[in-house]
Amino acid sequence: MLRTTLAGLRLHKSRYVTTVLAILLGVMFVSGTLVFADTLKASYEKSVMGSATSVDAIAVPEAEDGVDEEGYRLEPVPFDDAVLDGIRALPEVAAADGLIRGQAVLLDAEGRAFGFTPPAAVAFGETSRFSASEGELPAADDEIALATSTSDQTGFEVGDTVTVLDPDQEQREFTVTGLVNFGVDAGYSFGGAVVLSPDTIQEMTGASGYSEVNVRAADGTSAEDAATAVATVTGTDVQTGAEYGEEMAASAGAQTEMMRVALLLFGVIAMFVAGIVIYNTFAILIAQRQRELALLRCVGAKRGQVFRSVLAESFVVGLFASALGVLAGVGVGAAGARFGGQLVDSDVTASLVVTPTAVIVGLLVGTLMTVFSALIPAARATRVAPLAALRTSATASGLEKGTGWVRVVFGVLAFAVSAALVMLSRSMDTDPNSLFVVTGAALIAFVGVVVLGPLLVRGIVRVVGVPLRRLGVPSMLAVDNSTRSPRRAATAMIALTVGATLITGYSVISASFETTLTAQLEEQFPVDYQISAQHPPGIQGATEPEEGAEEASTEEGAEGASEEGVTDGEAPVDEASGDPLVPIEVQEKLAASPMLDRVMSQRSTHLEDDSSPESIPLPVTAFYGAEVGSDVKGEVVEGDLADLESGGVVLSQNFAEGMGVGDAYTVPAPSGDLNLEVTAIVEDDATFWGAIITPDDFSAAFPEIAESRYLHLRAADGADSAEVREAVYAAVDEYPMVQVMSVAEMKNQFTEMMDIAFYTIAAMLGLAIVIAVFGISNTMALSVLERTRESALLRALGLAKAQLRRMLSVEAVLLCLIGAGIGIALGVLFGWAAGAAVLPGLVFSIPGAQIAVFIAIAVLAGLLAAVLPARRAAGTSITGALASE
Repeated sequence: MLRTTLAGLRLHKSRYVTTVLAILLGVMFVSGTLVFADTLKASYEKSVMGSATSVDAIAVPEAEDGVDEEGYRLEPVPFDDAVLDGIRALPEVAAADGLIRGQAVLLDAEGRAFGFTPPAAVAFGETSRFSASEGELPAADDEIALATSTSDQTGFEVGDTVTVLDPDQEQREFTVTGLVNFGVDAGYSFGGAVVLSPDTIQEMTGASGYSEVNVRAADGTSAEDAATAVATVTGTDVQTGAEYGEEMAASAGAQTEMMRVALLLFGVIAMFVAGIVIYNTFAILIAQRQRELALLRCVGAKRGQVFRSVLAESFVVGLFASALGVLAGVGVGAAGARFGGQLVDSDVTASLVVTPTAVIVGLLVGTLMTVFSALIPAARATRVAPLAALRTSATASGLEKGTGWVRVVFGVLAFAVSAALVMLSRSMDTDPNSLFVVTGAALIAFVGVVVLGPLLVRGIVRVVGVPLRRLGVPSMLAVDNSTRSPRRAATAMIALTVGATLITGYSVISASFETTLTAQLEEQFPVDYQISAQHPPGIQGATEPEEGAEEASTEEGAEGASEEGVTDGEAPVDEASGDPLVPIEVQEKLAASPMLDRVMSQRSTHLEDDSSPESIPLPVTAFYGAEVGSDVKGEVVEGDLADLESGGVVLSQNFAEGMGVGDAYTVPAPSGDLNLEVTAIVEDDATFWGAIITPDDFSAAFPEIAESRYLHLRAADGADSAEVREAVYAAVDEYPMVQVMSVAEMKNQFTEMMDIAFYTIAAMLGLAIVIAVFGISNTMALSVLERTRESALLRALGLAKAQLRRMLSVEAVLLCLIGAGIGIALGVLFGWAAGAAVLPGLVFSIPGAQIAVFIAIAVLAGLLAAVLPARRAAGTSITGALASE
C-alpha cells in the first residue's frame, strides 16, 4: 500500500499543486513571523546591550522614598566630584567618567521649541556606554551631537547648524558634528537628547553632578568585582554593564513580544484558512477517487490500509509543503526585519536570526494541520464499498448532500447564542475584557455559518440567480451548478468568509475609531490652532516663590517683559504649578488679527487642598472668550454645563467624591475662599480636570494670573488657511518657547497613522484571502475534473468554448461574492461590537469605499480562480472525454 500511495503521488502531482501552495503560504507566515520577531529582538539586545557592555559597571544614583513638599516623587541626587574621584581611586577600576545630564531647549527648523518638554542635554567623557553612530562627538564649545531619534524628527543632519537656548533664553548656534543612538533607553527615547561637550554643559543647562558613572575594570578584575567595589563608594546598587543591558533589553523586548503575538495571531488565521482549503481538497480528492479506492478494496486492501494510505498522502504532501514554507518564511522574515523594523521604531543591527524553534514550529504546524485536515476524508474513504468500482460515474457522492434538520437547528442555535453574547457585551461597562465576549460571539457565529453554509449558499444563489439567469445560457448553467453541490460550494467559500470578516471588521473598527476621536476633538474644542508654551528646563513641579517674586511676575505679566526679555522670548511660568504660560502679548496680537474669528484662552492654576483626593493639588481653570457647554464640551455625568454662571463650579469626577449638583463647594483661593455651588459634574479628561469656574470668579480670586496656559484659535470664515497660519506664527515669532499646534494637521496625522495601521494589518490579513482564492481555484479545478464528461456533453450540444469559460467564471465569482458578502456582514457586526467594547461613546462608521473595494476584489478573485480550470475545461477533447467514460 505504501508503494501504491507513493506511486499515486508521483503520477497525480497536479492534484496537489494548490494544496501545496496553501500549506506553503500558511507555514511561510508562521515561520516568517518567528524569524522576524527573533531578528528584531536580537537587534534590540545588540543596540542596547552593545552600548551597555562597552563598560564593565554602571552606577546610577537612587532616590529616597517619599515625596517633596509639593507632593512630587523625590528625584535622585546626582553623584558629586568626590564620589567620582573615589571610584577612580579604587584598585579594581582602570577608568571612570561621569555623565552630566540636564535639559536644553532645541529650536526646530521653524524656530519653535522642539518637543512638549525640552530634550535631555548630556555630556560624557571617554569612558562611556555611548558613542557616535555617525560623525563625531562634540569637542568644541560650538559643537553638538543629536540623538538619532531627534535627528529624524527635526530633520537636522550632520553639518547643519542648530539653535539652542541657554538658561537665560539666549540663543546660541551649534554645528551638528555627529549622531548618537541612545537605543531604547527610556531616559532619552521620550523627549529626545542632545550631546554637548563637557566644558559647555554647565553653561548651557546649569546642571551639575553626575547622573551616571561608567566604569572600566582594571586588568585581571571581573566586571562583578568592579561593580561590588564601586558600590562601596556610591552606597547604591551597582550593576555590571551586561546586567544593565539585559534589564533594558528585557523592557524593550516587550514591544517585540507584543508584535510577535500579534503577527502569530495572523499566522494562526492563515493556517486556519489553509486548513479549510486542505480539508476541502482532500474531501473532493477522496470523493473523486471512489472507483480507485474501491478497486483497491476489490484486490484485497483493508479499511485500515486505505485509511493509512490517505493519511500517508497527507503527511508526505504536508511535510514537503511545510519544508518549502519554512524556506520561504526565512526569506520573508529577513525582508520583514529589514523593511518592517520601522513599525516598532527599530533599526535592524543584528544578523538574521533563524532559531530551531522557527523551523520546527513551521514544520510541525504545516504537517500536523495537513494530516488533521485529512482525517475526515480518510475516514470517508474507508466507507467506499468495493462494488463502487463497478460504477461508471466519477461523481463525488457524499458532497452533494443538502442540509438536514439537525444542522439547521444547530446553526440557528449558534446564531442565537452569538446574538445573546453580543447583547451581553453591550450591557457590560466599557472594558477591554469585554472583547473576549465579542470574540466568543464571533467564533460561535462562524460555527453557525459553517453549519448552515449549504443552506445559505442555496438561498443566496436563488435570489442572486434570478437576474443572472436572464444573462444567457452560461450564467444560467453557472447558477444551477452552484446549487447542485451546496456543501462543496459552502466549504470552498468559508475560507474567503474568514478573511473578509477579519478585514471588514478591522476596517469598521479603524473607521469608527477615527470618526469618534475626530468628533471628540471637534466637540471639546472646535478650533483650528492651539497655542501653548514648552515646559522650561529644570522645572519638575511646583516651586516656592521667593520673596518679591510674585510682584515681579505680576509686573512682567502687565508690561510684557523687559526689552531684552521680548527679544529673548522668555515665557512666564505659573509659580504655583510650574506650568509654562503664554505671554499676554501673544494673545493681544492674535486677538487683533483679522484672520481669526475667536481667541479663547484657558487660564489655570493649582491650589493646595487637603480635602482633595490623596491631597493632590486642586487644578482650577477658567475659559475666557468661550462658552462652557457650547464652545467647550465634555461628557456630563450630572447637571448641565450651560448652567455654569458666576458663583458656580463644574467639577470633574476625580474631585467630586460624594458631591452632587446643588452642593456647596469651596475653592481655597489665596485672596479668600470662594464659596461656590456645584452646577455640573463631568468625566475626567484633558479639558475638564479639577474645578472649572467662570472668568469673573477666576479674575477675582487670582488677579495676578493674566497669562493663559493655552490659547485656542478659530479662523475667520472664508480666511485663507495659508494666511491664517502666517498670522499665527507671526504672533509667536519673538517667543520660541511658545508652541503652535495645528488641530487640522493633528487630525491629518492621526488619520495617516490609522490608515498606515489599517493597510499594514489588511496586508497581513490579505494572505488569508490569497490562500482562500487558491482554495476556490482548487475546488473549481477538481470540479472540472469531476465534470469532464458533462462539459464534453455540453460542448457536443453546442456550447462554445468561450461560453464554457464564462460559465465557470460566473460560478467562481458567485462563490467569491457569497463568501465575501457573508464575511462583510459579519465583519460590520462584530467590528461595531468590538469597537464599542473598548471605546466609550463610539461613533459607528461603515467605510463604504473600502467595502466596495473588498467586493471588487472578490469579483476579481473569482475571475482569477476560474482562469486555469476554465482553460482546462475548454481545451478538453469532446470525443476523448465522452469515450473515456
